[in-house]
Amino acid sequence: MRETADVTGPLLASAQAGDEDAFAELTGPFRRELRTHCYRILGSAADAEDMVQETMMAAWRGLDRFEERASLRTWLHAIATNKCLNHLRTAKSHAALPPEVPVPEPTRTGEPLWLEPYPDALLGDLPDATPGPEGQYVARESVSLAFIAALQHLPPRQRAALVLRDVLGFRAAETAGILDCTVDAANNLLKRARVTIAGQLPPGGRDLAPLPGSVREHEVSARFADAFERCDVAAIVALLTDDAWLTMPPLPFEYQGRDRIGHFLGTVSFRPGMRRTRLVPTRANGQPAFGRYLADPHTPVARAYGMIVLTLAGDRVSVITGFTDNSVLPRFGLPRTLPV
Repeated sequence: MRETADVTGPLLASAQAGDEDAFAELTGPFRRELRTHCYRILGSAADAEDMVQETMMAAWRGLDRFEERASLRTWLHAIATNKCLNHLRTAKSHAALPPEVPVPEPTRTGEPLWLEPYPDALLGDLPDATPGPEGQYVARESVSLAFIAALQHLPPRQRAALVLRDVLGFRAAETAGILDCTVDAANNLLKRARVTIAGQLPPGGRDLAPLPGSVREHEVSARFADAFERCDVAAIVALLTDDAWLTMPPLPFEYQGRDRIGHFLGTVSFRPGMRRTRLVPTRANGQPAFGRYLADPHTPVARAYGMIVLTLAGDRVSVITGFTDNSVLPRFGLPRTLPV
């Protein structure tokens, strides 16, 4: 989003004089972009919303000191970025709960990452083009689950530098100002971040995925849901790419390949005595997703059991990402229980 409105007129003056409605009108167009920005840095939709609220409070208190040496967009992103960095410095780490049942030997044990899916409804109509002259990632790729997960492997200031430069398109001098460092230091942060993230992202990126909302995307995700609800391991495996992954953040266990994923599904997800599953379609991070519900053995309802997000490659599934945190469901408009 590039700033186009002139904020030097009566609206800014009214807001600086204490007009809350003028402030809301002035800053409102930036809230969605700021929330997505904070989500990229933090990996949590809940934390991102908190940081946007803190950003707006700080902007309201400091608006009389806004002198237009930078654009309002840059000024707000500077506040939001530093709120996020402070949060990462002071927040307690999230402890991953152990799995409910023993799990098979994983392909690899990764670094525990606290990661939440992000509702497409909060993204709005993101243009599939670079947002500024310095941008490197198109909007759709920059909110994908793979990209958000890769960002969490970066140290916080490198993470912020890469998002500011390669996603939002801020210039080197603007980024240095936001991070309160020299241009050379900001460029060094970006250089190191680019090397690390290149090793984290899968080859091909989102270029292999069908277009959001396309017939192909719908057909693949519907076939997956049908097979999953029938506990049909063979049908799910048939939908996977040869090098598909199954991940379950924040649990560090990661499974690659049809055989290992199939074995996990058969021994854990669909183990004997496991309750019947129902999937409710939604969208997260620009990708097909499902709220997962398990039938209650004592009442005629199905209770929430987290979410599943799919990454597609052509007419196959390349990544299954499972989340067991039910607290994310309300952001997707999904209930805690469903009638059976």
